[in-house]
Amino acid sequence: MAGRFAEERTPPSDQIQDRLLNESALVPAHWFLAVTNVLAMGELSQHISPADSSRFVQLLAEFEIEIDEDVSGQALDHLWPLCRSQMLTSCDGADLDLALRRQLPLASLDKELCRAANSLGVQFIGQ
Repeated sequence: MAGRFAEERTPPSDQIQDRLLNESALVPAHWFLAVTNVLAMGELSQHISPADSSRFVQLLAEFEIEIDEDVSGQALDHLWPLCRSQMLTSCDGADLDLALRRQLPLASLDKELCRAANSLGVQFIGQ
């Protein structure tokens, strides 16, 4: 998400956006809360303006985003051990779990999440 704001754009973040213009994205159910949190915290810290947030939300509306609801039923049995073994937060673990379950590449700029994906043989987009 951060890569969509002017001062944080990078070739990898542009690559992710380009793919989203032509492909759908599958996200865990918490994803919209994570987006909201990034925008809220960015505005609170004055890192981004309300206008930046509005433009970002408009950009998201252009993408085809599908929500995966499957993770909640397996959080303690499957997700928690994955987070523990890969030293990930529950949100990052849910992202990785989704990529593993659906055998899809993971779109992320997060170095630790990409490290964990790589260690488990998951392809990733963005590094």
